[in-house]
Amino acid sequence: MSPVRRLLHVSRPEWPRLALAAFLGALAIGCAVGLLATSAWLISEASLRPPILTLEVAFVAVRAFGLGRGVFRYSERIVGHDAAFRSLTRLRVLVYERLAQLGPSGVPVFRRGDLLTRLVADVDASQDLPLRVVIPAISALLIGTGSVVLAYWLLPAAGIILAIALVIAGVVVPWLTTIAGRRAERRSAMTRGRLSSEVVEVLVGSGDLLAFGTADAAIDRARETDRELTKLSATSAAASGVASALSVLAIGTAVVTSLLVAIPAVLDGRLPGTALAVIALLPLAASEAVVAMPSAALSLASVRTSALRVSEVLDAPDVVHAPAVPTPLPTGERSLQLRDVRARWAPDGPWTIEDITLDLPPGHRVAIVGPSGAGKSTLAAVLLHFLDHEGSATIDGVDLADVSDDDLRSVVSALTQDPHVFDTTVAENLLIAKRDATDDELLAVISTVHLDAWFADLPNGLRTPLGAHGTGMSGGEQQRLALARVLLADRPVVVLDEPTEHLDTATADALTTDLLALTQGRTTVFITHRLVGLAEVDEIVVLEGGRIVERGRHTDLVTAGGPYSRALALDVQAGDL
Repeated sequence: MSPVRRLLHVSRPEWPRLALAAFLGALAIGCAVGLLATSAWLISEASLRPPILTLEVAFVAVRAFGLGRGVFRYSERIVGHDAAFRSLTRLRVLVYERLAQLGPSGVPVFRRGDLLTRLVADVDASQDLPLRVVIPAISALLIGTGSVVLAYWLLPAAGIILAIALVIAGVVVPWLTTIAGRRAERRSAMTRGRLSSEVVEVLVGSGDLLAFGTADAAIDRARETDRELTKLSATSAAASGVASALSVLAIGTAVVTSLLVAIPAVLDGRLPGTALAVIALLPLAASEAVVAMPSAALSLASVRTSALRVSEVLDAPDVVHAPAVPTPLPTGERSLQLRDVRARWAPDGPWTIEDITLDLPPGHRVAIVGPSGAGKSTLAAVLLHFLDHEGSATIDGVDLADVSDDDLRSVVSALTQDPHVFDTTVAENLLIAKRDATDDELLAVISTVHLDAWFADLPNGLRTPLGAHGTGMSGGEQQRLALARVLLADRPVVVLDEPTEHLDTATADALTTDLLALTQGRTTVFITHRLVGLAEVDEIVVLEGGRIVERGRHTDLVTAGGPYSRALALDVQAGDL
């Protein structure tokens, strides 16, 4: 399915509203045509000073057309925008649902700023399809046909001239406009995405850019991209201007040509003299139906490009394949088992983990340790079903690949090294874990994770906005807020993926102690490269090169003289322990 057809398919439930909007738009333009034609006849007829009663119908018609034009245009805007916004909502939900299916493992194929542009600008551009393409095109077809029929009824030659002019202004010129602006629109969409990515990278990475002295170079790249986008916008504007000029030229030529054929017809009696003004002004009135078509053609090119970029998100390959018929989880305590599991991030890439075997009975706590690149986060992705695997990975005897995401999320929760703090209040940041939690529950969990002192300084308590990315919160406070979510969700299985990665030593040690204390009694997978506090867990598994090279309790591994013991000695020597 082409991208534009896909948008039409998404908006299919709104087709009746769009049809009504197009009909109302046609009535609005029809009233404009009727108003000008009737006024022209009325002025011409009145100049002959006929009995006033012969003009009464024309008087009423002029009033009706004048009022109807505004009423129908307003109604068309209301109905059309309602349909467009409904379709936009449906498309936006589809995109977010797809991103949720891709999960954190599939999203990184898109650059951060570019993905933002696809989610906002490109999705929003879809509303131009009904508002600036479909409705104007249908209205132009209806009114153009009606105007040609009226002109042909008055004078066949004038009808043919008007038909040719409307085809040139409404079909040929838009077609030429599309050819001229298609490449510029395609490049504009890609350049907008690149500019957004570069701006986001400058804002998010400003600290590192300044530290390494590359901030000016990054800003210059963004400026160059902005200049490129400005040139492309100027090209599109020039194409639109030329198209408008050609349309005006076509209609103006139709007026002059119509007069050239109408005047002899009046002289030889084939056309009433009062109809001459109607013939002359009818092309001007009908031009309202086609004047928007060049812009509609450019909008169609823009929509096609944006729809293609949105389709790339919707058609992104699955990193995790959802089961066609999910298997429900049995009731009871939760246990996890991994048997000879291996996984990789790309279908043709190297295996990141291999031959992983773990037993996690209810309440069992295991620490997964190893150097960077050992496969720890890959194992976490498998446990959270963010990544497909080979071998057997089961929860209560049901393979993770056969469990629906909703069922799995109701059992397993996670705390990662970069928890997201939303730009909203403290309460809303916690309620994403449990929507029906009371204020007392929120205050209790804040106290549990030792955020009392921080919370006491907030001006509005639970209703205090935290700002973008938790502005004003330290890294440790953000991690504790995320831990509060985990506790509030109250899942029986918890995966802690490097939760102390970006913290200073003292903060990391304190958080590790609290993590191990607060997850007591839950099935816990604690993934870390630090060896602080691991005497409290039931088992330590050491990964190297994606394989298990050692496992056991802390005391046993310390005396074994293996990789764990050597890593522990290095930490002691470095002063981390």
